[in-house]
Amino acid sequence: MHHHRPDVAPPRRERRAADERGAVTAEAAMALPVLVLFTLAMAWLVSLGVTQVRALDAAREVARAAARSDSAGTATALGRRVAPPGSRVSVDVGGDLVVARVSAPVRGPGGLFGALGAHTVEAEAVAATEPRS
Repeated sequence: MHHHRPDVAPPRRERRAADERGAVTAEAAMALPVLVLFTLAMAWLVSLGVTQVRALDAAREVARAAARSDSAGTATALGRRVAPPGSRVSVDVGGDLVVARVSAPVRGPGGLFGALGAHTVEAEAVAATEPRS
C-alpha cells in the first residue's frame, strides 16, 4: 500500500498523467471555436444554396407565366409565392422573350445570419413568348 505524505511530491507517473489531461483540455479548448466556425460556415453554404435554388425556381415560374400571356402582376405574384421571403421579383417582356429576375436575401436557418449583414443572391430566367391564338 502506497501512502503519500504532504511534503513528498507525487510520483512522476501521476504528474505526467495530470499534465496530459491538462494538454487534452487545452487542445479541446482550442479546437472548439474552430469546430463552431466550421459548422457556421457549412450552415451558411447550405443556406446560400437553398436560397439560390428557390430564387431560380421563382424566376422560372415568373418567366413561364409571363410567356404564356399572364399579366406581369399575376406572374410576379406567382414568383413571390415561390421565392424566399423578402425577395424582389421583376419581369420584362420585350419582343419574343420574357426575362424574369429574382433577388433574394440569404438569411440562414431561423434567421441565423441576420446579424452578419445581408448577402443577396440573384437569379434570372428567360422564356420565349408563346404564340397568341
